[in-house]
Amino acid sequence: MHNDHFSRHAQQVLTVAHGRDPSSDPSIARSWLRCLEDYHLDPAQTIAPTVLEHGRLLESRERLQQVLHIAGSEMNSLHQQLSGAGHAVLLTDARGVILNCVTAPSERKIFERAGLWLGADWSEACEGTNGIGTCLVERQSLTIHRDEHFRGRHTGLTCSASPVFDPHGDLLAVLDVSSAREAVSRQSQFHTMALVNLSAKMIESCYFLRHFENHWLLRFHLQAESVGLFSEGLLAFDAEGRICAVNQSALNLLGQLRSSLQGQPVEAFFDCSLDQLLGRASANATASWPLRTRDGRQLFAALRGQVRSAAVPVIKPAAVERPRLPGICLGDPALQQDFSKALRVFERDVPLLINGETGSGKEAFAKAVHQASQRADKAFVALNCAAIPESLIESELFGYRGGSFTGARKEGMQGKLQQADGGTLFLDEIGDMPLALQTRLLRVLEDRLVVPIGGEPQAVNVRIISATHRNLLAHVQDGSFREDLYYRLNGLEVALPPLRERSDKSQLLDFLLAQEAGGERVALDPAARLALLTFAWPGNVRQLRTVLRTLVALCDEGRVALEDLPALIRQVQPVAGGDAKLAESPLEDAERLALLAVLEQQRWHMTHAADQLGVSRNTLYRKLRRHGIARQALS
Repeated sequence: MHNDHFSRHAQQVLTVAHGRDPSSDPSIARSWLRCLEDYHLDPAQTIAPTVLEHGRLLESRERLQQVLHIAGSEMNSLHQQLSGAGHAVLLTDARGVILNCVTAPSERKIFERAGLWLGADWSEACEGTNGIGTCLVERQSLTIHRDEHFRGRHTGLTCSASPVFDPHGDLLAVLDVSSAREAVSRQSQFHTMALVNLSAKMIESCYFLRHFENHWLLRFHLQAESVGLFSEGLLAFDAEGRICAVNQSALNLLGQLRSSLQGQPVEAFFDCSLDQLLGRASANATASWPLRTRDGRQLFAALRGQVRSAAVPVIKPAAVERPRLPGICLGDPALQQDFSKALRVFERDVPLLINGETGSGKEAFAKAVHQASQRADKAFVALNCAAIPESLIESELFGYRGGSFTGARKEGMQGKLQQADGGTLFLDEIGDMPLALQTRLLRVLEDRLVVPIGGEPQAVNVRIISATHRNLLAHVQDGSFREDLYYRLNGLEVALPPLRERSDKSQLLDFLLAQEAGGERVALDPAARLALLTFAWPGNVRQLRTVLRTLVALCDEGRVALEDLPALIRQVQPVAGGDAKLAESPLEDAERLALLAVLEQQRWHMTHAADQLGVSRNTLYRKLRRHGIARQALS
């Protein structure tokens, strides 16, 4: 009987996915097609869901500890509103792994038989079309009712899921209500879906408010009575008045995109000065007051923050951190955001894993995190696991007692872990650490004890930042890197962009040039500057720094011209197909360089470049063709 049902369902999936049933829901059809063509799933297959082992589940829960704490009471409340019986309320992470489940104790076995276990992976790639997995892909609320599931084994379920976003618009979690009752109709899910949506928004708002406890927080709505409710707009800004984050309701109320608000002064969007706005602040922000937008729309708002007083210093996290970063440039907005996240989790003793190409600045990033943290006055100790022979890494990392082996110093030696006690240990190229040492390092991270070679255990208080240019997950799969150590080190993974992809190349160039010049005035001719900015830099920041050091050493009269650059970099010339006569005209050559500079600054976004130049897109394209400029010529 089951086999017949699975066969019929599989045939229906194939019919709809290949467009032979025009009456089907397009979103379901898209999902079924993804399952067949992208994930290569079989709708008739009856394998059990993939479940994380206990240790990895605990790590996943630890990463979302604050969300789980906020969501717990909301999930219990939602379960009660649904009259309890026949429903399971689930919270997953952004991968679709179930981290919490609220259901009646007598019904737990029913939902476990349906595959709704703690630690079960319900991503679309694993389980096909389902409420959780398809919500993750579509990034919107949806209901998957019985036969709309891709796998035949899930057609007894009805699932209503809603995404939970973090303050920066990234997917944080999914809230889902699943029912295994046969009598559930699709129409009856309208009420359930509304409750799930409301609960998800409540979790989002509470997380936002808690996440920005130390920032100024503006709450606003079209109606005064709605300020403080789940539909209110939330906008966090720092002491300089720069917008740090907004929720979706704020974007809707202001009619703006997130990218146009982030990092902008709050005064640019509201018809009042920053001082006037801060003068309205109160610790509880319960009373709302009228606030107009710059385009004249009336809102009602409340501002949560410390009442201004000369005796109470205003917390200025961004302004405090900047002077403490002498060795790093953070002009790229994505890099700024990654740094902010890295610093926050590092302060909570969460290990960092930095991934990036060779020379992309992994150690500089790690050192900057250390210098901006509460451990700035303690040791920052670096160990490159790829630069030390395998036979020496153990003694370098753990140290040894005097006379413990042939050739050992009489007084012994402190290992890097002991040297970093109270501070930070940076393990570069962690993927090259031998397996035996990986086991010992894992023990140190768990026990906080170091055992030097031939010595006794010693307690250490150290925070770990590791880095690699390798794909550590691939090494986990081939057995050359311990899976448990990978998840222990990867509390937060930061992917550093290669130099060619950074949006702050111009700022970084000036920053590094000033460092290498050591106080001397060194200027770059426009052509030399453009060549340096458009070169691909396979060696990344390290290669750029080396070239600048050489240029500073060799330059005459404080100027660097195009002909001073290495031959490999002097490639900023008209491309094939351009008019050779144009390159001979100083005026035309200046226009070409100006076009290239603006395009590079705007990251080749044609609309933005045209706006900056004050011309139409058609005129811009015509000028590019005239000068023979093509993006591939600069790669």
